[in-house]
Amino acid sequence: MLHLSPSILAADTANLAVAVCAAEAGGADSLHIDIMDGHYVANYAFSPKTLADLRRVTTLPLHAHLEVGNPDAVLSLFAAADMIIVQEDATPNLTSTIAAIRRLGCAVGVAVNRNRSVEPLLPVLDRVDLLLVMAVEPGFGGQPFDASVLDKVRWLHAQRASSRLDFAIGVDGGVNLSTIALSVAAGADFFAVGSAAFTGDITESVRQLRAAASANRRLT
Repeated sequence: MLHLSPSILAADTANLAVAVCAAEAGGADSLHIDIMDGHYVANYAFSPKTLADLRRVTTLPLHAHLEVGNPDAVLSLFAAADMIIVQEDATPNLTSTIAAIRRLGCAVGVAVNRNRSVEPLLPVLDRVDLLLVMAVEPGFGGQPFDASVLDKVRWLHAQRASSRLDFAIGVDGGVNLSTIALSVAAGADFFAVGSAAFTGDITESVRQLRAAASANRRLT
């Protein structure tokens, strides 16, 4: 199943409820919430309160993407999320972090930066719900898509097929109508979408993104 997760980092936070409801009307599958602490990335964004507030305006699953210096220390603060996504290079013991997220009752996502290899993550692919490939440097929206990360997507797609696993293969950063098509063709099926979702008519933008992804979906 193709999964669209609009990233509220790109939304107008002064009208966040309106933006979120418009994305939901367009067929969004979840909301991507970037949590930034000014240490792992040079930006600040959102908090546990953001999740609590969003629960009042949407029924969409909430995905907390922890772009923070010490995710293990704050996992419990985000137990209200449906999925917690951690950066693999910020977790000294990724296996332990994955287990801790499971104990909180949340689905598990692991993100890998574009300058990092995905091959070392092979031992945990059977323990995650999402492997999220970053196509930009984490921290700020509006960056251009790095097409070289599609090699990581292709490798993950091959591993998933050969091992008969069912984790989602995601792309985050610079996703728009053209790059979502390239990503789907490479084997991705999960997309954290920022500016392309929250620009202009949000409902229509989300619909167009899904149409572009569906038109290029791989059959294997």
